[in-house]
Amino acid sequence: MTSTNLTARSLVDMAEGEISREIFVNAEIYEQEKERIFSRAWLYIGHESQIENPGDYFVSKMGEESVILTRDFAGKIHVFLNSCAHRGMRVCRYDEGNTSAFRCPYHAWTYKTDGTLVGVQDYDNAYQPPFDKSEWGLVEVPQMANYMGTIWATWDEDAPPFEEYLGEATVAFDHGFCAWDGSDAGTELLGSTQKWRVPCNWKFIAENFSGDWLHGVSHRSVDLIRLGPSGEVGRRDDFGQLVVNGFPEGHGILYSLYPNKQERTEYAMSPETSEYFQHCWERRLKKLGDKAGTCPLVGTIFPNMSFHAQQPRTLLVSHPTGTNETEMWRTYFVDKSAPESVKQFLREYYMRYSGPAGMTEQDDMENWNYASEASRGMIARRRPYHYKAGLGVGSPHSELPGVVTEQPITSEQNPRFFYKRWADYMDLGSWDELRDAKSVRFWERAS
Repeated sequence: MTSTNLTARSLVDMAEGEISREIFVNAEIYEQEKERIFSRAWLYIGHESQIENPGDYFVSKMGEESVILTRDFAGKIHVFLNSCAHRGMRVCRYDEGNTSAFRCPYHAWTYKTDGTLVGVQDYDNAYQPPFDKSEWGLVEVPQMANYMGTIWATWDEDAPPFEEYLGEATVAFDHGFCAWDGSDAGTELLGSTQKWRVPCNWKFIAENFSGDWLHGVSHRSVDLIRLGPSGEVGRRDDFGQLVVNGFPEGHGILYSLYPNKQERTEYAMSPETSEYFQHCWERRLKKLGDKAGTCPLVGTIFPNMSFHAQQPRTLLVSHPTGTNETEMWRTYFVDKSAPESVKQFLREYYMRYSGPAGMTEQDDMENWNYASEASRGMIARRRPYHYKAGLGVGSPHSELPGVVTEQPITSEQNPRFFYKRWADYMDLGSWDELRDAKSVRFWERAS
């Protein structure tokens, strides 16, 4: 794996629940992640509501690669590498917008919104014999998927279909990314994507949202000022029973098993929003019955897309930009059918709660920053991280897929799933091998 001939599995000891700090601070390991993980895994690109009209585009990222999510004038969605075929200049330098064509500002090569090269400066005189323009269009991802409005792509033509990649974590999408009432009425983004950089390794962030309920102690100030949806002192949310839900694909979800009582009191600080939420909850009860209160709260889809699925309802992608730097992109969602007053309240509320100015995010960033800084030293790197909570306790569940650990047991099973899968990607060469490795339960696997 590295110049010292280490394997990833020698750094991730699932049997003992210990993980080497090297995987967070070693520059050579980070360079290999770009090839072994971010060029093979399915990655979140954006949401279809960002490109509703022909010519709409949104510039996203896949690892360190800049990509363009766009809808062509035939209505088809594409994901292109944001790099001119001539000299590599970014053909799209704005975050989002609408265009009839992508024109490179360096030498004016011009591409249609379907990626076709249509314009080359001085083509007739400069190129004798003329080259075939059809072979020099924008590079398009070999696979793309639209799942409940979320757009995903992979650079690996041999990767499994997206729903196979999600595995049984599709349940989290089906329950968490639908409208609040459980219907297929759809969601949309509130405003644009918030972006900022954090001096830490991307894996700290992905792990945090995969089901780490112990770090809630960091958010004590949020509880005290009643910032959570419950609006009560000392409690951010009325979650019901919490369970961690891990998957062999590396995904991790923290679920709420909420009792099916008739009244919900969320967002009491906004009577209109509270009333809307209550109406949605009543419709959800009628539609889903006993399953209404089974909701994903937070989770991570391997490798780097994390989300809050209910309150607040936001999505975070931790784009790696270096061994010790991550660019965080946070977007906010709301029901398409919600009243405008509700959308406006949630827009303001979500930004107080999450994002670069949000109190919970600021708490988390301080943790990740100092954990990264304190792990880079020579002495610190000799000591592994401790992931032993709930080791070997997870089991099948009557309602939820995957491996589940319920309260009152505290478990770090989801980060263990995440790092087991990380090691699989880093050490294994083919998707057949990755499929085989996925079938091995994490607690049965030695380092």
